[in-house]
Amino acid sequence: MYNIIVGGGKVGYFLARGLLDQGHEVLIVERDPAKCEMLTEEFGSVVLQGDGCETAVLDEAGAARAENFISVTGDDEVNLVACQVAKHLFHVPRAIARINNPKNEPIFLKIGIDFTVSSTNVILEHIEEELPAYPLVHLLRLLDGTAYGIVEVKVPLGAQVVGRRLRDLRLPHPSQVLLIVKRGGMPTVPAPDTMLEADDDLVALTSPETAEQLRAVLTDGATRS
Repeated sequence: MYNIIVGGGKVGYFLARGLLDQGHEVLIVERDPAKCEMLTEEFGSVVLQGDGCETAVLDEAGAARAENFISVTGDDEVNLVACQVAKHLFHVPRAIARINNPKNEPIFLKIGIDFTVSSTNVILEHIEEELPAYPLVHLLRLLDGTAYGIVEVKVPLGAQVVGRRLRDLRLPHPSQVLLIVKRGGMPTVPAPDTMLEADDDLVALTSPETAEQLRAVLTDGATRS
């Protein structure tokens, strides 16, 4: 499955990493040369420098054969225009847009964008719900919202996974840890021998059905105040 991602920021990075790890074909379109250089060092030749709103750039990206077009920049207008071009000029079957202002969602849906993701609405949903002791935060739902989600879990003090290597954990299928942020550190791609510590922030790919199982594995035995 060929996926074009417009925007090489944090959301675009995590999304590309998750899709690549699942064996999908990905191309990231990013305007900033510095970000392109960083992404190329991480992912290789799956990065194209250019404006995702321009027809010529999307033509070079092969938008005509893309099955999913996902625009996740920090600018709603850019995401709207990019998805419009992909849908109406290249007839991409599925266009997904990140929305920073929830008030813009009806406009996106009215003009034919297939799916929208609003981080603001996701946060509000969690505020309105009864939060678990160690919340698992849905950062992004992929594709039609039923396949996979990128989630974040903080390893609490006293959890049974503290001091264990990643390869020794029995994570529910399908689940995969994509990044680990150590206390005061930078995000790193974990290796099988990576040791988990209290307060590690884990970014993982999982399904809605296994999200709570994943949370349980990573927080079981934690010290509760």
